[in-house]
Amino acid sequence: MAQKRYSKSHRRPAVIAGFAACLVVTVCVTIGIGTSFAGAGGVNTSGFGLGDAVASEDASLTDVLGAPSDTSVRESTQLSNSAQRDITKGIEAIEAKEEADRIAAEEAARAEEEAKIQAALEKKAEQEANNPPAIDLSEVDWTVGKEAFIAEWTGRIDAYLAGSPLAGQGVTFATAAWDNGVDPRWSPAISNTESSKGAVCFLPYNAWGWGSSSFSSWEEAINTHVAGLANGYGQTITYWAAKKYCPPNYDNWFRDTLGQMQSI
Repeated sequence: MAQKRYSKSHRRPAVIAGFAACLVVTVCVTIGIGTSFAGAGGVNTSGFGLGDAVASEDASLTDVLGAPSDTSVRESTQLSNSAQRDITKGIEAIEAKEEADRIAAEEAARAEEEAKIQAALEKKAEQEANNPPAIDLSEVDWTVGKEAFIAEWTGRIDAYLAGSPLAGQGVTFATAAWDNGVDPRWSPAISNTESSKGAVCFLPYNAWGWGSSSFSSWEEAINTHVAGLANGYGQTITYWAAKKYCPPNYDNWFRDTLGQMQSI
């Protein structure tokens, strides 16, 4: 039996049909991809079947982490407001304490001033009764209060000590006099009797012949001397005090010191 042979003409239609089918598939895929880009304005993973997967993953994360709720927002706001209120209350408490401390300090200073005035007046009355002073003490007014007392006697003592080594120490003398209830003229006058107002000191900063003491400054020396007068000699000069202070020559010492006090 003769073998059947096919000619090229018989195979050509089949090849053409296969090529046409491939072309149709290619065009469809191209059109689908182009449509995906055009619809998204860029790369759109949904064109490749990824959009649903990404959306699903985002939803899963939201389920795990939890979306902010109205309750959590309210709680956060309440915590913030509470912190602000707590800070405000703390500041108000500090300010209130500072004001209370200031008032307490003023009252303590006022009470101390009144106590100093009363002590000075009592010391004056005691000295006048038991050992009359040789100088009028009415000129020393303790009732004016600390500030006015120091201001007045600072000026008067500075004028008295001008040009001397003790110049400018009026406020030290006046303050020490107030603190110890002593006539503010007494220590400056003794400094003139003993050392010509600090010009001839037998020991450093000792302008009063005060024992065997030396000092590191005029302020230290003045405060020590005025306190010593208050403790051992009375509120102001007397003949008795002169005998105790300078036994060998108390007459001249008394006269010279009294004269200086009267000039201040």
